Amino acid sequence: MPANTDRHVTAVARYFEAWNATGPEELTNAVAAAWTEDGTYTDPLVDVRGHAQLAAVISAARQAGGAPSGGGAAPVAGSDVITLDDEGRITSVLGFLDRVPAGA
Repeated sequence: MPANTDRHVTAVARYFEAWNATGPEELTNAVAAAWTEDGTYTDPLVDVRGHAQLAAVISAARQAGGAPSGGGAAPVAGSDVITLDDEGRITSVLGFLDRVPAGA
């Protein structure tokens, strides 16, 4: 696999690790590993910058049932476009949502 592809595979794996983190410390560490310090996440529902805000959004989404546990389907569906820095860390995520829970 070419080095450029490895960089993207690693970034995606870190991104999923952040969204699947189960505790506050694991989430904090996963966000720091995945994103640059001033990294962003923007979708139609949120627009945040920095590790603390990123972790808060991920935590809130998990608490609201926005991430599946036990293999169920997530109530939110869509696609993300991720931009990386030269070290392979996320600088921005643009989320495009195809399905959101009622009232979101």
